[in-house]
Amino acid sequence: MRSVWNGTIAFGEVSIPVKAYSATEERGTGLHQLHLADGGRIKLRRTCETDGADIPFVEMGRGYELPGGDVVVLTEEELAHLPLSTAHTIDVQAFTPLEQIDPMHFNRSYYLAPEPVSLKPYALLTEALRQTGQVAVVKVALRQRETLAMLRERDHVIVLTTMLWPDEIRTPDLPILEEDVPVQLRELRAAVALVAELSGDFKPAEYTDEYSAALRTLIESKAATGDVRRPTAAQQDVAATEFVSTLRDATETSENRDAAGNAVDKARAAVRRAAAAKAAATRAARRAASKARNTANRS
Repeated sequence: MRSVWNGTIAFGEVSIPVKAYSATEERGTGLHQLHLADGGRIKLRRTCETDGADIPFVEMGRGYELPGGDVVVLTEEELAHLPLSTAHTIDVQAFTPLEQIDPMHFNRSYYLAPEPVSLKPYALLTEALRQTGQVAVVKVALRQRETLAMLRERDHVIVLTTMLWPDEIRTPDLPILEEDVPVQLRELRAAVALVAELSGDFKPAEYTDEYSAALRTLIESKAATGDVRRPTAAQQDVAATEFVSTLRDATETSENRDAAGNAVDKARAAVRRAAAAKAAATRAARRAASKARNTANRS
């Protein structure tokens, strides 16, 4: 595991150097968007909404838009100088019972591991949290943003769980819930009986992601029957490179009218060759897909 944050747990006169490691990971479907004609992946580009130009990372910054449309531009140096006392410190604010914290506040979790010099105080804090059944409410800065969080003991490891600030939790503005719904006693008893019938201990291993399993089966089946497509972007890239090279030649020889005219003719020819290459690649991809489907149908 690779640490994502280094710092110190601080409360009173106690300081415990620790490293934070991501405790969870979201497993996606593995699917991505592509061009149906040739199988090429769709790429997102960073463009400026004002002039439409592609923006390199070195020209990107951050800012705050005012109600009138003006933008306050902030430099990385200005942001770095903002006071952030919890940049490398997990500042303990209080200890409280876990049941007093609404799970709605919970965000992401990280395992905290002690540095060698802090092994004993880390063990003491871990055991104190376990025996008291309480958690530590803390403040910490992750990714240049201060956040509320809590420390709790889990399997002899201290877990840091970031939390949402109170103003980040929405009030349920649902007018339909304000309606007066009459509930009969026998209906309520039936609902309570159903809850009791399905009650039991939570065992995460008993639950599976049926959609992901079905998706994997579908992908493996299509791959086994040859129902696949080879992206043809490489051929298109060659033609595009030739086009750019021709345009560069045209720019360099623009002082000579005749030479420029020849370069423009070459550029136009390159455009035609690029279009022809793309069309040929598309037709080849469609023929391959059709052949694969016919083979699958015969089998």
